[in-house]
Amino acid sequence: MNTADLRIALFSGNYNYVRDGANQALNRLVGYLLRQGAQVRVYAPTVANPAFEPTGDLVGVRAVPIPTRSEYRFPLSISGKARRDLATFAPNVVHVSSPDPVAHQALTWARDRDLPVLASVHTRFETYLRYYNMAWLEPVMEAALRRFYRRCDALVAPSESMAQVLREQRMNYDVSIWSRGVDREIFHSGRRDLAWRRSHGIADHEIAIGFLGRLVMEKGLDVFADTLDELRERGIPYRVLVIGEGPARDWFEERVPGAAFVGFQQGADLGRAVASMDMLFNPSVTETFGNVTLEAMACGLPVVAAAATGSQSLVDDRVSGRLLPPGAIHQMAEAIRAYIEDPALRAAHGAAGEARSLEFSWDRINQAVADTYVRLLRQKARAPR
Repeated sequence: MNTADLRIALFSGNYNYVRDGANQALNRLVGYLLRQGAQVRVYAPTVANPAFEPTGDLVGVRAVPIPTRSEYRFPLSISGKARRDLATFAPNVVHVSSPDPVAHQALTWARDRDLPVLASVHTRFETYLRYYNMAWLEPVMEAALRRFYRRCDALVAPSESMAQVLREQRMNYDVSIWSRGVDREIFHSGRRDLAWRRSHGIADHEIAIGFLGRLVMEKGLDVFADTLDELRERGIPYRVLVIGEGPARDWFEERVPGAAFVGFQQGADLGRAVASMDMLFNPSVTETFGNVTLEAMACGLPVVAAAATGSQSLVDDRVSGRLLPPGAIHQMAEAIRAYIEDPALRAAHGAAGEARSLEFSWDRINQAVADTYVRLLRQKARAPR
């Protein structure tokens, strides 16, 4: 049994209709598996105008728009057509990437046929409740997630810090690492473009604090804005460069007056925008890895981040950036102030981050997932029926 013998049915709640770090990682994985000779079929919600073309064969499942977040779809069930396609494809391993109703059905389908199931964890769903004044429901959400993940044969998480959280939450005890890579053609310090900065109103001598990600509250937009308020009250000069789009853009523009909002960027344009920051400020606690943190590091930027899953496995505190308690407005402002006022510190921590980013190769990372599929198949073959 090797990678070329794999027949993988991948179930995703969002494979390509809205672009985010999780589905881009899934598409990269599928592309790698296909190049190694494996066969892959993806089952996920589809829309008329997706954000990008899917990698591999995509079969639609029943889904409805999520209330208040209509850009996202909520997978409801595996349609009869999709079930017939699944039976014809005859996978030997099932991969589920979000704990939605379709994934539950796929898990039951696989267990009925004694097929191994791997779950990849991309988001800390239980932490989202904090941003909608429902933190009291976190234990209930954790219990529901635990029931789902413990029915799987194994989990993969994008960072060791996230894997440890999953173990502590008793989600599963077979947890390995599926990290994330960075495209060195796109993200590097040579992409910095002062003329582009000037076109967005940022002078060469001004220090640009960067935000990179979807503009949604669960990315810590409130903490970002409150931290900048403290800097402004202390008379510390700065500019803000925001890369991304999302439903909270109007709120964020009002809370961060004078910021340069450059919208959604991709490819070389994204690399230029990130490299043209002077530091990244990532206050989010919902990421399991933090692609944006790694991309900023690859561009030679220091990172100020919440000490949460993901960032903790990337940023070396006081070496390549600062890791601070989530929501610690005063400490975050102080860390940013130090970078604004000390260009040598900024350069040293940026260089350390860039050196660390060289460790992340997409092919090596994706082969680790293929190896996990093969291991689960071998374990299943040896197990008494």
